[in-house]
Amino acid sequence: MPPGKTRFNPTTLSARSTPASRSDAPPRSSRWTAPATRDIGSNSTAPRRLNRRARAREFFEHLQDRRRIRRQLRQQRIRAGLRAKRKRKMALAASASVMTLSTAAIDTDSAARQNAAIQKVNPSETRVTPAMLEASDDLKQAMIEEEGVRYTVYRDVAGYPTVGVGHLLLASDGLQVGDHISEERALKFFEQDIALAEDIVRRVVGDMKLYQHEFDAMVDLAFNVGEGTLSPDRSPGLTAAIETRDYERLADELEYHHAAGAIANGLVYRSERRTNIFLDAQYDDPRELRA
Repeated sequence: MPPGKTRFNPTTLSARSTPASRSDAPPRSSRWTAPATRDIGSNSTAPRRLNRRARAREFFEHLQDRRRIRRQLRQQRIRAGLRAKRKRKMALAASASVMTLSTAAIDTDSAARQNAAIQKVNPSETRVTPAMLEASDDLKQAMIEEEGVRYTVYRDVAGYPTVGVGHLLLASDGLQVGDHISEERALKFFEQDIALAEDIVRRVVGDMKLYQHEFDAMVDLAFNVGEGTLSPDRSPGLTAAIETRDYERLADELEYHHAAGAIANGLVYRSERRTNIFLDAQYDDPRELRA
């Protein structure tokens, strides 16, 4: 945060932000103040925070392992498909000869040029359309740290049943308060919620180009407050900033401090972290920086 900014002083907060959920419920990250699962029993904030960060780091590593395994399986399927495709081409070449081989060469060259063009774009240095972006690993780790990881269904500060990494329960989840879930299911919930937040950002932002860190901040916002809160009726300032491509104003519209009609300190810090990500690609916890 640049020197002189007082945007996040809890004693001077405005009441302009509106509570929300994925659609109508309040923002969720005030759970920073809630007791963590498997509490280590210390009355000190620092040990609890360290324990929380350790669990978040472990969960993130398992998320990475899960993605790595899926990537390997996908690569195996691609290689198998390419082998089958080559066999089909060889069979066609035997019957159709030169024409088929020439067409295949043209298709291969075209695909190579497209891949080369895509690889030249670095979203950390060049703004691109949101359709080309997905949430970064830095953001996912920050979100896990903010939300925490809980395997027993509980009610958040606004009374909504929640589990995993800030996953608001749906009727289709078949869970109720007190139920326990596995880490595998928590990982699945988180991946689904991240994908939903990415889609929300793409719909809300449209073709407004963003850096990777700007997209990440918007994903965190969508995850935290839901698409309903980002609508033109409920967030007219955000809508105006997007329509006019005003990036500085957009940064000012990332603050949401209320849950259940009251200011939540967890949301104040979450908003500060989100704005730091948007403006400076700074993903660190501001609470840790001040410690």
